[in-house]
Amino acid sequence: MQLKIYNSLTSEKEIFKPIHENKVGMYVCGPTVYSNVHLGNVRTFLSFDFIFRSLKYFGYDVRYVRNITDAGHLTDDGDVNNDRFVKQSRLEKLEPMEIVQKYTVDFHKVLEEFNLLPPTIEPTATGHILEQIELTQKLLDTGFAYESNGSVYFDVLAYNAKGLNYGELSKRNIEDLISNTRDLDGQSEKKNPPDFALWKGASPAHIMRWNSPWGPGFPGWHLECTAMSTKYLGEKFDIHGGGMDLKFPHHECEIAQGKAVNGTEPVNYWMHANMLTMNGQRMSKSTGNYILPAQLISGENDFFEKPFHPSVVRFNFLQAHYRSVLDISNEAMLASEKGLQRLLEAVKIVNSYQLPVDGISDNQQSTTFNFSDWKTKSDEVLADDFNSPILIAQLFEAVKFIFNLKEGKEKITSEDLEGLKKALNIYIFDVLGLQNLEQNNNNAKLDQTLQVLIELRNQARKSKNFELSDQIRDRLLAEGIELKDGREGTSYSIN
Repeated sequence: MQLKIYNSLTSEKEIFKPIHENKVGMYVCGPTVYSNVHLGNVRTFLSFDFIFRSLKYFGYDVRYVRNITDAGHLTDDGDVNNDRFVKQSRLEKLEPMEIVQKYTVDFHKVLEEFNLLPPTIEPTATGHILEQIELTQKLLDTGFAYESNGSVYFDVLAYNAKGLNYGELSKRNIEDLISNTRDLDGQSEKKNPPDFALWKGASPAHIMRWNSPWGPGFPGWHLECTAMSTKYLGEKFDIHGGGMDLKFPHHECEIAQGKAVNGTEPVNYWMHANMLTMNGQRMSKSTGNYILPAQLISGENDFFEKPFHPSVVRFNFLQAHYRSVLDISNEAMLASEKGLQRLLEAVKIVNSYQLPVDGISDNQQSTTFNFSDWKTKSDEVLADDFNSPILIAQLFEAVKFIFNLKEGKEKITSEDLEGLKKALNIYIFDVLGLQNLEQNNNNAKLDQTLQVLIELRNQARKSKNFELSDQIRDRLLAEGIELKDGREGTSYSIN
């Protein structure tokens, strides 16, 4: 099957040719863990989870790297006091690395709810400070960077003067970038308005800071991903993914850094997942049109009439192509719930279906379902830039046949029946990553039960009934469930 991928760099759908036969190196920009992961993030990571699963389905050995950004960064106003981690640590009265830990745990928990596979490697920015310092020094040595007041900047004009093209991914020209750059604090340190920080000098009051040849500071956001992706995937690798909002400036800067230091395009295929809207409008805290993943699952929100199972949400997301804008609404989620229930019911039917003794189902009407053609077409649409909505449409062609088969309106050979069983289960559970609703409902009930026991234990501790408190903890531990008391309350882990 010939796999085609839409390459954001060329704006064309291209035949996928991996650098190393049957192996794929894929890097996806992960979260900046200073707050709860939002639903738009989930859509992006879920899209690349589906792509990861699809690549594995096609037989590729995939090294999937998704980073955690846990180093302080400036917001767009350039003010060192607006480091997102420092601001959040002040709001919550926690140390910056406590903020990192809290929201990294939240990120993993949310992605686990939606049945995302873990990446092969999940590096952190703070774990690769040395690599970032070395990369900055290389860019200085090659003349693509300069030092200014303890900070180091990438020289965009020097880059373009050497025949390279800053703006090739986002299709922007340097003149427009210069004219549209705002006069921000700290611009006086830079030679040119579009230059971006590789290393930012930090004042003694800045909490997240590391020593460097240019003085104490912290790495630039764009530098981190270049350092981590090249360390684990090489100077040139197959796929780099992320949200559409990262195309400029983040991914544009990654391309410039990679070409400047290694003399080659760092990535063969750039892939971008599109945005998520709700009720036809952009999701934003400031407008109130905003919902967290947990609120959608629990039903504790003002937008949806009931709770929705994570697998229903996942199914809803996959009904739009990853490059299309996806709008969620109460009506769309209800329709997805109904559709998923029908899909899973068809799987139950076909998995338990028994052929008559003659090896072919007995009916008065010949079959209109050709398994071989259906399977070939299903693989073709999946290989056509991971077209999940058309794949789902293909699945419902099989669903229609299965319900007719149950009612005796169709027939199927034993060979095609086994092929259909296997294909449906692989497409639904392995490729799309959907789950049986009963399975997750049992998990939810377990969580609710444990929360009741944790609350009873907390009440016992408040009443100074430490014997009962310890008994609850010890009995749970004996069953492989460990309670962990912390500043944010009591959590649990199942061993």
